[in-house]
Amino acid sequence: MAVSIYTTPTCTYCRKAKDYFRQNRVGFTEYDVSRDVRKADEMMRKSGQMGVPVIDINGRVIIGFNLPEIERALHKQ
Repeated sequence: MAVSIYTTPTCTYCRKAKDYFRQNRVGFTEYDVSRDVRKADEMMRKSGQMGVPVIDINGRVIIGFNLPEIERALHKQ
């Protein structure tokens, strides 16, 4: 399973999403878009937005810490 999360250091919902993944033993790759312009551009292409978090679970893009959508994406695997 491939899980990526695009974040910024001050984002409360980013922290909640990362905590959720850690508590549920879901491995993820984090990209800090405040420091990585290339990843910020990638996030924009995927989501059409600048808001974070943007979560990519096996190609399924979820905007924000939308727990029902995250759980659906994780359990479809």
